[in-house]
Amino acid sequence: MPCRELIYTTTKDWSEIAKWLDQRKDPDTKVDTIVREILKNVQTNGDAALAQYTAQFDCPHFTTDQIKVPAHAIRAALAELPESDAAILEEAITRVRSFHAKQKEESWWTTSQDGTILGQMVRPVDRVGLYVPGGQGGETPLISSLIMNAIPAQVAGVNSIAVTSPPRQDGTLNPYILATAALLELDEVYLAGSAWAIGALAYGTQTIAPCDVLAGPGNIFVATAKSQLIGQVGIDMVAGPSEIAILADSSANPEWLAADMLSQAEHDPLAASLLVTPDTKLAAAVKEALKTQCKDLPRGEIAAQSLTDWGGIITVPDLEIGAELINLLAPEHLELALADPWLMLGSIRHAGAIFMGHNSPEPVGDYFAGPNHVLPTLRTVRFSSALSVQNFCKKSSVIATSPKYVAEHGNKIARLARLEGLEAHARSVECRNK
Repeated sequence: MPCRELIYTTTKDWSEIAKWLDQRKDPDTKVDTIVREILKNVQTNGDAALAQYTAQFDCPHFTTDQIKVPAHAIRAALAELPESDAAILEEAITRVRSFHAKQKEESWWTTSQDGTILGQMVRPVDRVGLYVPGGQGGETPLISSLIMNAIPAQVAGVNSIAVTSPPRQDGTLNPYILATAALLELDEVYLAGSAWAIGALAYGTQTIAPCDVLAGPGNIFVATAKSQLIGQVGIDMVAGPSEIAILADSSANPEWLAADMLSQAEHDPLAASLLVTPDTKLAAAVKEALKTQCKDLPRGEIAAQSLTDWGGIITVPDLEIGAELINLLAPEHLELALADPWLMLGSIRHAGAIFMGHNSPEPVGDYFAGPNHVLPTLRTVRFSSALSVQNFCKKSSVIATSPKYVAEHGNKIARLARLEGLEAHARSVECRNK
């Protein structure tokens, strides 16, 4: 299992690294065409299209009557979970909700002596659709995705939330997904996967009401469907394969660093795991640890392929140059595996989530700490942020100007309108001053 070894000393070295990593985002035009046809079919035929695709790809003999999961089945799933697992889920939900509660924005107003009132009104969207991947035929349910997507919408004040997830071959949904929905007090769960589920949430069907914002991870078909719907509905983001960068010094434990790199590599053959360090001995030790640990992983083949194609150990002259490279990489996840990570934090401009020190491994953020794990990938963190309450809100400007305001400023507004050749705009203001 070779892991690419690179050297970065100045920005002149960046072009080759960027050229290598940019190959992860090559578009698949065949998928575009397939997804476009799926969305059109769902828009035209609704439930019948969902049943057709679900029977073809997930559950033979699936019918439209099975699309909606009964509310009693959602509640009953809690009883199938060990009490200890339910308690862990409840604690994770509490922690994530507590973090997102601090993100909530309030409407605000300003007043002037002439009676003018200006402000911004913050309101949640009416309805949200959440996609939850089934995971290996429903046997590895992505319960953390449901938690991370539902909670910011709930904190925003969204009252209508629909969840879709592909059924298992027997037509059921993994009880952990249903139980998590019950703990989140969600009562709309539908059996549908891939691009047809995204189409159903966007357009609506006979069973599923259309949504205003869609969120949730998925494969290339899900991501492509979301990208094709931009402008018709809001989406969280078009996410690419997962990635982690680690900036480490000699105080880091190579066994821990290898484990952290593998935690991303096991996601997907396209996942990128990068170590940046000035310590060549540490780099060599991590490389050996990767070989040893990868052999013992249930998803070792996936991890090995990921490391072979997109894993990298990059040596730099010092930590300052390392931070420079990190900002160019703009990673989804960044670990600062340093003796004093807080000294370096101010140098980091581009990272989706930053994990501080030797005892903050990335999975802490995936499941339990509180911050959202839905993060920008493929360097888009340069201009975008983690999923938050704001993704499920919209803001309206409020303008209430008084007669005094119009009398004082009307001629200025009219002049600006005429400069743009918009006479009716000018007269709309001037008529109020006659």
